[in-house]
Amino acid sequence: MHSTSRFPHILRFFLVFVLAFVLAPRNIYAQDLIARQAPVDRRVKAIDSVAINRVLKRRQREDFEMGDLYSSWNTESVHCYANSQLPEKFRIDLRGFAMPTPSRIVTSNFGYRPAFGRNHKGIDVKVYIGDTIVSAFDGKVRIVKYDRGGYGKYIVIRHNNGLETIYGHLSKQIVKVGDVVRAGEPIGLGGNTGLSTGSHLHFETRLLGEAINPALLFDFANQDVTCDFYDYINPNYNPLRGNGGNAPALAQLSEGEAGAENLQHDEAVQPEQRQAETRSSAKSSRQGKGKVYKVRKGDSLSTISKRTGISVRELCRRNNISKRSRLQIGQILRY
Repeated sequence: MHSTSRFPHILRFFLVFVLAFVLAPRNIYAQDLIARQAPVDRRVKAIDSVAINRVLKRRQREDFEMGDLYSSWNTESVHCYANSQLPEKFRIDLRGFAMPTPSRIVTSNFGYRPAFGRNHKGIDVKVYIGDTIVSAFDGKVRIVKYDRGGYGKYIVIRHNNGLETIYGHLSKQIVKVGDVVRAGEPIGLGGNTGLSTGSHLHFETRLLGEAINPALLFDFANQDVTCDFYDYINPNYNPLRGNGGNAPALAQLSEGEAGAENLQHDEAVQPEQRQAETRSSAKSSRQGKGKVYKVRKGDSLSTISKRTGISVRELCRRNNISKRSRLQIGQILRY
């Protein structure tokens, strides 16, 4: 009787032991499988992210809009704009900018250089070898080359706002032709390559090859742009001949001619007037005098005339506007 009554307890213990033995390894294996799967999932997600980024980059390159201003895409010559004409007026959107360098020191201004007997098509900003240089606006890299007799290692980027920016004398280029870059994205390192006597960044802003003084757009001392929108007015535009006077600027030039110190094609158009203007610009810059006025809220041509000391008529003439023209806040006026 005693042994018979113990049998159900022994059987129950045996069943529990068997179940524990059989099920325990499975539970451990399931936990191990989950633990092992987690890093695999992370790696797969990382691979997916890389693949997605590549697809997005490719689509950005394919979808980049040159707009109506440029009709060609040349990856060899700095100033080649076949079948393109510089318009009479063009509004440049400066919003969404990034200063190409945090340096505030401008060592050489835009304009005529008596020592060299030619125009300087950009400005030189003091940087040291290895300093990070970034893209000024969103855009697409058009040229990454080396020019021994001029720019040295340089990069040309075409931007959505119509500008092209040139970064010269770099020690290293870290982008390639066709890359889509964002404003503030590193593109190279400061250097002293090419025709250069010390480490600096040669920075140019151009519209269809026409050099625009970067100081009209960028205030390096205050690390800011001068306005939200800059209205470029073609001084050589002739409605009867179209772009006529700018033909030299739209022709293809050799790399040597396109060097930072050797570009002189703008002087072919009204050389005496052009050189006089650039001399005046350089002189005004050295003396700390401004040549542009940024329209503020409540400004009118008469108030601006009083502030700048020139007549309304002269303001209108220099900026190709009429007395009835509507001024916009942030608009740049020459005086």
